[in-house]
Amino acid sequence: MDSIVKTTHIKTIVVATQNEKKRREMLEILKDVPGILLKGVEDFPFLPEVEENGNSFLENAIKKASILANVCNTWAVADDSGLEIDILNGRPGVYSSRYAGLNASDEKNIEKVLSELRGVPREVRTARFICSIALASPHNLFFVVEGSCKGLITEKPMGTGGFGYDPIFLVPDYNQTFAELDSSFKNRSSHRGKALNLFKERIIPLVQRF
Repeated sequence: MDSIVKTTHIKTIVVATQNEKKRREMLEILKDVPGILLKGVEDFPFLPEVEENGNSFLENAIKKASILANVCNTWAVADDSGLEIDILNGRPGVYSSRYAGLNASDEKNIEKVLSELRGVPREVRTARFICSIALASPHNLFFVVEGSCKGLITEKPMGTGGFGYDPIFLVPDYNQTFAELDSSFKNRSSHRGKALNLFKERIIPLVQRF
């Protein structure tokens, strides 16, 4: 009976991201959720490019999930996330992935942030990572969850793990950046890890219902 239930309740969900490192992180955290089959955008040819022009991470996540769910005719999960630095009035914010320009590398984005913080003392280099994750079907938005974590921006990159701004985001309790801490810690404690764990709690009863 158990195997029949699992088979009949399998839901295909497209993970709406072109960022391979972000997708791997999402797949790792969601791999043990029963009843779902996660697929990448490469499994659905001729997808439109969704412009992330919302004023918040929440707006962008909802837009991406809703559009791709409709185009792919299946459920879609999308996140939008980024770095907000207090002394920069919340920048880079929704422009985190393209802060140094369209198609800018992680290194270039980091370089721009550090140049803007040059000479700023440690105690006011406070920042937070924020992640919004939306789940949609072709017909409606199921739910949105959000996670955040606080830290400090270092004066130079440290560590080789992670991606994005991880090498300059210091976790004060451990005095290490996300790029220095192991992936299992990040999956539990990062903005995306927190949001995805909330996502897991919400999606399990939803899959069982449908």
